[in-house]
Amino acid sequence: MDAPSTARKDQRRESILAVASEVFAEEGFQAASMSSIAARLGGSKGTLYNYFDSKEALFEAYIRESCGRVGAEILDFADERPVPEVLQQLGERFLDRIYSEWAVRTFQIVVAEARRSPDLARLFFEAGPMMGHDRLSQYLEIADVRGEVAIEDCGEAAWQFFGLCRIHHLEVTLGVVAKPSLEAIARQVGWAVEMFMMRYGAK
Repeated sequence: MDAPSTARKDQRRESILAVASEVFAEEGFQAASMSSIAARLGGSKGTLYNYFDSKEALFEAYIRESCGRVGAEILDFADERPVPEVLQQLGERFLDRIYSEWAVRTFQIVVAEARRSPDLARLFFEAGPMMGHDRLSQYLEIADVRGEVAIEDCGEAAWQFFGLCRIHHLEVTLGVVAKPSLEAIARQVGWAVEMFMMRYGAK
């Protein structure tokens, strides 16, 4: 296949994923259909099946690519700065993304489908939360070797840091409160970093 044809195919695939994300967000996974996605896309259902052989495959691609893109934004940090600075930046990016309309709606859809489609739930966990956990765990292991922190189990410590940051996630996901401002997020993360460093900072 020549380069222009490949580029057109890639663009078409991106368009399908963009439209599918809107339909999934509005209707949920179960109610959404390949027919409704094709109709909004302005093409035939047959064309849609040329790219994705099922709704599950389309949702899987949507999760993988969306989580990968968001993860790359969150987890791009410089290791050489002081640990509290790295954690502050990471925490602020993390909360800003998970409190976004896309992340909240996607989380709601995955939770609603978890019992019926455990594989999709596992995919979301591995492509999103687990990827973030592994990146932070690796960073903490390096910081521990440098003597900047003192952590026996960096994997568990990574979960603890994210847990300290996301204490209001349930409220936002349930719609009890609106997404916090960037200033509120910065304060919230600052408290999390302070508590984390009190526990794991090098003595």
